[in-house]
Amino acid sequence: MSKAQTLGVFILSLCAPAFFLYPEDVPNQDLDRQYQSAVANYDAGRYQLAAAQLEKLLPYATKSSTVHELLGMVYVSLAQQDKAIDQLKLAVQLKPDWAEARTNLGAALLQSGKSSLAGEQFRAALQLEPQNYDANHDLGELYARSGRVADAQPLLQTAYQLHPEAYDNSYDLAMADFLLGRLDDSRHLVDDLVKTQNAAELHNLLAQIDEKEDKYVDAANEYEIAAHLDPSEDNLFDWGSEMLLHGTYEAAIPIFESAVQRFPGSPRMQIGLGLALYSRGKYDGAVTALLKAAALTPGDSRCYYFLSKAFDSSPSQSDAVIEAFRRYAALEPQNGLAQYYYALSLWQGHRSQASPAELEQVESLLEKAISLNDQLPEAYVQLGDIYADQRMYEKSIPEYEHALALNPDLSDAHYRLGTDYVHVGEKDKAQQEFAVYQKLRAEQLAEVEKQRAEVKQFVLSAKAPASAGQ
Repeated sequence: MSKAQTLGVFILSLCAPAFFLYPEDVPNQDLDRQYQSAVANYDAGRYQLAAAQLEKLLPYATKSSTVHELLGMVYVSLAQQDKAIDQLKLAVQLKPDWAEARTNLGAALLQSGKSSLAGEQFRAALQLEPQNYDANHDLGELYARSGRVADAQPLLQTAYQLHPEAYDNSYDLAMADFLLGRLDDSRHLVDDLVKTQNAAELHNLLAQIDEKEDKYVDAANEYEIAAHLDPSEDNLFDWGSEMLLHGTYEAAIPIFESAVQRFPGSPRMQIGLGLALYSRGKYDGAVTALLKAAALTPGDSRCYYFLSKAFDSSPSQSDAVIEAFRRYAALEPQNGLAQYYYALSLWQGHRSQASPAELEQVESLLEKAISLNDQLPEAYVQLGDIYADQRMYEKSIPEYEHALALNPDLSDAHYRLGTDYVHVGEKDKAQQEFAVYQKLRAEQLAEVEKQRAEVKQFVLSAKAPASAGQ
């Protein structure tokens, strides 16, 4: 419940008649005095005492919307939501044209998770008083939280015009403007807010605005300020991921190292650290971090994708990596990628001394992966490698060809296919494949862009969705 709402109820309670049914054996002054005492206790934060006083008054105030309203607000303060809603509903029934009572009922309903019913009350209050600050702000915030940002913005704008000094509404409006692409309006609001309240969330929003305007250095600086003001998981991740997104991996490493110490149970921090270490060629550390991420969230596919890449360059922790992929494959028996990753880990970990039984297991897993998802070119490449190692070129060549039909940009597949063509005497075809391989390898920029896209996809999926209600 907002401060403006509680103050509004308190003032109304003082000004409005309590409307008691005065019994013959109770002096009128006693009931009024008890009511005013309850108001004073509520205002002073003595909610239990106020509740006891108002409950005693209820038999004499069955038709008093003011008493029911104040008791409802007392129950809200005591976190007794069901009782609060009952009393606030009575207040609205007794006085249907009381906009403040409807906004308070709506807020109580919202706190109880009844957003649809809350919206009905906010809209009713708005019809009664179009210039009511609470009705505009609360309905705007409700719309923003439910993703209806375009509907929220005009309401938050009206509330801002009524009370430009209200921080929560100003921040919500700035976030709504940002999400709607009104970057200048959003920046103007945030710049004004920072002058009076140097809050981390404001610098985080400024960073998001800078990022949208391609001001990457400014964005990184704002994320850093936010993280220093409030070293929360979100702020630290945003700062570290900004470094990842723009390839400043050396700077990202200490940020994520500090973050995983502060939040050791955060999978996205471990993945972020693993990505930063991998990108700087520190493969053993990358594998360690990604294994921790996999242990924290065994079903999160993101850590396995990056773990498979790091493991390819650092096979020293093969037993732990194989176990992680085995667990993932068991958790996702109908996931072709999960089966592929498990097969790949076995192949990378035991390739030099694999027994016939292990080769058979890898082949079986790859075939299962393809049967579950026939759009995995990497699985066909691995099958081709197994057959090529056994000089079964009549089987390896079709696998490489199938992989390249799905993704013609796999440079290694072109090279291996060319090598197999040499073995079977198809020299012209081999030269064609080697030429494609050389062309693809020369296009190093494409590989860099691919890695950036992979990092960006992880960052976007790991960030908490922005909303006006944050």
